Amino acid sequence: MTSPLMNVYARAPLAFVKGEGPWLTSREGGEPYLDCVAGVASNALGHCHPALVAALTEQGNMLWHVSNMFQVPGQDALAARLTDACFADTVFFANTGTEAVECAIKVARRYHAARGDAQRQTIIGFHGAFHGRTYGALNAAGNAAHLDGFGAPMPGFVHLSPDDRASLAAEIADPATAAVLIEPVQGEGGARAMTRGFLESLRAACTSAGVLLIYDEVQSGMGRTGQLFAHQWFPGTDPDIMAVAKALGSGLPVAACLATTEAASGMQPGGHGSTFGGNPLAMAVAIAAFDEIAKSETLEHARALSEHLRGSLDALVAGWPGVMVEVRGKGLLIGLKLAVNNRAFIAAAREQRLLVAGGGGNIVRLLPPLTMSFAEADGVVARLDATCAAMAAAEIAA
Repeated sequence: MTSPLMNVYARAPLAFVKGEGPWLTSREGGEPYLDCVAGVASNALGHCHPALVAALTEQGNMLWHVSNMFQVPGQDALAARLTDACFADTVFFANTGTEAVECAIKVARRYHAARGDAQRQTIIGFHGAFHGRTYGALNAAGNAAHLDGFGAPMPGFVHLSPDDRASLAAEIADPATAAVLIEPVQGEGGARAMTRGFLESLRAACTSAGVLLIYDEVQSGMGRTGQLFAHQWFPGTDPDIMAVAKALGSGLPVAACLATTEAASGMQPGGHGSTFGGNPLAMAVAIAAFDEIAKSETLEHARALSEHLRGSLDALVAGWPGVMVEVRGKGLLIGLKLAVNNRAFIAAAREQRLLVAGGGGNIVRLLPPLTMSFAEADGVVARLDATCAAMAAAEIAA
């Protein structure tokens, strides 16, 4: 039977009906799956966390949606939590990461226009980036495969390698440049973590040239690296604008564009908006998620879990040199560079009841909940080991 769904996803042949913590039960039943996809880094607290279920239930019985024609007290409450925890002074709430990125681009260009520098429109992006699937965000990332068939590339975007320091310096110094947009840790692009030195030099260059620095922390933010935001590992590298989503709602669609007062100074009533962004239901769940993720014990556990996992993964790479090449990423945004096809590896992992995600550069990503136990992490490694054995056997048989 042909599905009425638009043919845009190459879905795995699995459907899940129940989740708890890092475990998922499929429609067919049987042994549950260990989930290291976590809704693509969204379910930071695992499935059906009691605090989130309670917040959703309580708010769902009171009020879901009113639009931004009216005040939404939950927006003030969540915005205060976010701004108290980072560089930002002001917040715009949206629904998805790509919307938050679009808002960030608009904030940057409007900032310069309001100062009489309307010629500053160019956004510098980086090879390997992923900023979402709306048209502006696609052009900001510049991935040719994602843009294929959708018309000519939009003007106002350039794309560089983070390693090409000379070209980057020249583009930042160009009087047409408005902002630099970068993920402190690339997710889809291969779990590539930017270094302290690079982010420090980028911050200094942007400040010197009057160019705004935008971080896309849609995947790396909200505790994923063991700090609330990935750039906070490196004091002095704060951005002017930041996009956050995914784990902000820990499974419920919530996103935010955060900015300093100065960076957002061009945004006035009518300059941007969203029908559903910041609705009461989303705010209630996101407040509960923020309060759990921002706890010192949650972040400490995430850091310890990352160290525990990475030690085991390094040993796994050493034991399977024909299958795995290296461990990448930062915190619990982990990439495994493979010597075998990553899509085949993902399918083989499913046979071991383990769910992992793909990524650019022939990697698989591990994005476990921040709350995963050490014993469950050991189970992940055991299932990866069995997957490596299956892949090695298949290579020999071929």
